[in-house]
Amino acid sequence: MIDTVLFDLDGTLLPVDMDKFMHSYFKAISESFGGFTEPKTLIKNIMGATEYMVRNADGDTTNRAAFEREFKRLMNCDIDPLMDRFEEFYRTDFKNIRKIVNHQPVCNKVVDILKDKGYDMVLATNPLFPRIAIEERVRWAGIDADCFKLITSFEEMHYCKPRIEYYREIMEIINKRPENCLMVGNDAEEDMVVHRLGMKTFLLDVHLIKRGDKLPPVDYMGGYRDLYDFVLNELPVLEEKAV
Repeated sequence: MIDTVLFDLDGTLLPVDMDKFMHSYFKAISESFGGFTEPKTLIKNIMGATEYMVRNADGDTTNRAAFEREFKRLMNCDIDPLMDRFEEFYRTDFKNIRKIVNHQPVCNKVVDILKDKGYDMVLATNPLFPRIAIEERVRWAGIDADCFKLITSFEEMHYCKPRIEYYREIMEIINKRPENCLMVGNDAEEDMVVHRLGMKTFLLDVHLIKRGDKLPPVDYMGGYRDLYDFVLNELPVLEEKAV
């Protein structure tokens, strides 16, 4: 029986065109770091360190540690001032990107229904960003971050999507079994890979990301209204909540 729902963030709870988001993100970084370091080199090295972080799979290194190790090598300098500047960026200029994303009220209703029915929820966003940046984007979605039992950030996690180890780590942290969970996401590869663990899946097709011609196995598929109807009508109130 399902008692936990995992949500992707970008393109799922937060409707956004990721190409536009990344363009605005790097533009904001270039403007924020102007005079601090050369923007083109900085962005190139951020991308290189991020790719290294995604490939990291030793299980002993957090995503943040992997990113910083490669970022330091690429920048060939002390990166502590840069990391401090990034934190300031996420507290200030990062907020300006909000204008390119859409607020989907149905997502708020879905989260509220699940909370009222007694389900645990996990924000299973790809942990490429620090928690401060993820919580900021959750606010853009109009959702209370405290609703989630876990928010996967690069400070805590040791793997990235689409590695199945990323989802196994979530299960270990929240002490749940995959068969008791449902994954909701818009990425056919990165989110629906959980079917390999025996987890139920809901593929949101509004901002669908699909790299191949065929979709992987999915249990449910549809738009925001379909997701709303599903959690409202198909997921029962948990017994302990009903008492």
